[in-house]
Amino acid sequence: MNGTLAPEVLVLGGTGAVGQGVVGALLEAGSPVLVVGRDPGRLAALRLQFDDEPGLETMLGSLADDESAKVVADRVAARQRPLGAVVAALGGPYARGRVIDRPGDALMQTLQLDLMPHVHAVRHLLPLLQDHHHPRRFVMIGSPAGLKPWAAHGDSSITAAALRMYAQVVHQEAQAIGVRAQLLEVGAPVCTPSNAANACIEWPSALLVGRRLVSLLDQCHDNRAIVRCDSRDAQLPRGLLQLDAPPRWRESAGSA
Repeated sequence: MNGTLAPEVLVLGGTGAVGQGVVGALLEAGSPVLVVGRDPGRLAALRLQFDDEPGLETMLGSLADDESAKVVADRVAARQRPLGAVVAALGGPYARGRVIDRPGDALMQTLQLDLMPHVHAVRHLLPLLQDHHHPRRFVMIGSPAGLKPWAAHGDSSITAAALRMYAQVVHQEAQAIGVRAQLLEVGAPVCTPSNAANACIEWPSALLVGRRLVSLLDQCHDNRAIVRCDSRDAQLPRGLLQLDAPPRWRESAGSA
């Protein structure tokens, strides 16, 4: 029955500020979307926000630890609709404070919130994307703090840099099973309703980040481990997302 259903995109962290933009852009592009979250109230609010979109489904679950992530993966694998891609917009709130003033346990806690959910998600969900006929993508959403530390956000800058390196390692290892794992690195803070009053004009909106993600999934041939997203990427997607067609990067590799 899988062959009769369009593949869906699994969005982790879809109830967050950036995740909502990703969900909106995917639905805009005509893709079925499955959002996994651990807060029933926020999942209900997301469904209400997109109540006119029949392509949105939600699932209660957590990536906070290895066992919980396995439960999520088993439930996703049991679904009738095939999995087209995974997008991880995960991470806790930015931790304020100087590293030299904070105990080591504070950094460990930030790593647990910002990095480890990605690790658990990759371990259990990336293998579900293995498909020799229709290669899939696993995309992590990164922060501008991964390249240049943010003042007074030392712990979050360290974990953002760690995610950046982690994505590069996973990119190399995932190629062995035919999965394209990448980091979509947002080049500036994202403008959200909570910070809009003080946002700079060059900050991308969450929907813009989502549209850049759609362009990456839409048969994009970009093979880099890290792909940038900034204000120059504001164009609308070219059309409906075609996740069951071989991406151009795979076609090029096959003809080489």
